[in-house]
Amino acid sequence: MTGFSLTLVDEELRFDTDEVIVSKTDLSGRITYANDVFCRMAEATTAEIVGKSHNLVRHPDMPRIIFKLLWDTLQQEEEIFAYVKNRSKTGRYYWVLAHVTPSYDQHGIPNGYHSNRRCPDRPWVEEISTLYQSLLNEEAKHQNSDEGIKASGRLLTQVLDNAGQSYSEFVWSTMRSL
Repeated sequence: MTGFSLTLVDEELRFDTDEVIVSKTDLSGRITYANDVFCRMAEATTAEIVGKSHNLVRHPDMPRIIFKLLWDTLQQEEEIFAYVKNRSKTGRYYWVLAHVTPSYDQHGIPNGYHSNRRCPDRPWVEEISTLYQSLLNEEAKHQNSDEGIKASGRLLTQVLDNAGQSYSEFVWSTMRSL
């Protein structure tokens, strides 16, 4: 995380709806490629990003359960769509609708991950923010982070069950308006 501000700034950065943030990582999540939109939104240079863990841009407002869900899905060699709040080098934030997929070598063996992020629809950011805050609050009730993730996972499951949707179905339902 060297070079990225630990001080958060309550100022949102936005990118155009026709732009796509693109990055690639190795299997451990170290960035191997970042396009110019990623660098601009992260307020960093390619040299400051490539080779670093992708969680470099992780905003603390993101519930850990969402990243557990993301990694669990990718480990099953499946794609995932997720709403993510990221942090820039200066501590500002930006929201994305991420599509993350495994990448494969010429023998069909997973060798990394590819992510495209688009500008999310604003009404859904408000709804997601409320859900994510509830999940964060649940995680914060537990001193042990593993217990917090489990508790927030139960809450997420309950919310989604009440809606009759999986997380993927929930995200897909938000994309219908895009």
